[in-house]
Amino acid sequence: MNNETTTLISLTEAMKRVDHKLQALEAQFRELDFTKDNLMQKFEHHSKTLASQAAQDEMWTAVRALKFTSMELNILYSYVIEVLICLHTRVLEKLPDLVRGLPTLASVLRRKVKNERIRAVWDSILEECGLQEGDITALCTFFIAHGNKAEHYTAKARQMYIRDITFLITNMVKNQALQDSLLRAVQVIEKGKAARTPEEQKSPLKELIPSVKN
Repeated sequence: MNNETTTLISLTEAMKRVDHKLQALEAQFRELDFTKDNLMQKFEHHSKTLASQAAQDEMWTAVRALKFTSMELNILYSYVIEVLICLHTRVLEKLPDLVRGLPTLASVLRRKVKNERIRAVWDSILEECGLQEGDITALCTFFIAHGNKAEHYTAKARQMYIRDITFLITNMVKNQALQDSLLRAVQVIEKGKAARTPEEQKSPLKELIPSVKN
């Protein structure tokens, strides 16, 4: 075997070794990229979780800081509870086969996370009502904070006690997100009241409240 043949074989073997090293490096880089992407996803999820927790803490603080009289609080509570009942009722109307599995609004909120059908119906109802998920968080926070001591006032009683609920909310609620959510709740109920039949308006609220409180 001459020197040229020996040199060619050596070069070929060297190229193979280099090629193997390059393949090994590519595999390592792919693994590093996967690890990096995985860490970034975890970081983003953690950041969103922290941001969500901070927003919830801020909302809870804002709700607890409200300085309303008992009568004013009852009126606001009445709008909030009616919106929550309305949402629960509309979900059941669109999903009659799931009535037994969705006895409360809380069950709807829990199950929509993993059930795409419930989620789609829920999203469509929120859109129809002009509400967003943030509004539901605010209204549920209000309900949890004040529901144990507040009383429901009928629409007639609300009008008798306070002529302009919008003015009350905009002047007394300092947290912008909570203020917007309460204003939208009032809007949903006032619009819905005009659309209901007299028979529907006479429907006793007490029969509906447990479906949200439980």
